[in-house]
Amino acid sequence: MKQIFINLPVKNVEASMNFYTQLGFTNNPLFTFDDQKCMVWSEQVYLMLQTYEMYKSGNKKNIPDTKKYSIATFTLPVESLDRVNEIIENGLQAGGTEPTPMYDEGFMQVRNIEDLDGHNWGIICLDLDKFKEMTGNQ
Repeated sequence: MKQIFINLPVKNVEASMNFYTQLGFTNNPLFTFDDQKCMVWSEQVYLMLQTYEMYKSGNKKNIPDTKKYSIATFTLPVESLDRVNEIIENGLQAGGTEPTPMYDEGFMQVRNIEDLDGHNWGIICLDLDKFKEMTGNQ
């Protein structure tokens, strides 16, 4: 099985775990410890929220201030625009910020949310049939 584990350094693992729970992630206790919380989006996508100390134990580079600098963005596809809006609203209520307005291309709508540490997530609804029709790709 192919999976991805995304390791993110966070200042407060408990607060971050609450934020991601509000977005729709669930906690996996098997990989959860005091210094790391494992949050699951799907069978393929795992998010490892790590204290700075734990993150640095496997990475000797300096951690940039993600409130000032973008280091990566992540995109989560969902089934409807209603679901996009629900996730973003839940994230805003949990302390996240929406750095840009919704982006609407007709075949896709994207709203972005930054977590408590400034990590950016795009929540996207993509209509593949409309996209194929627009591009002529099948």
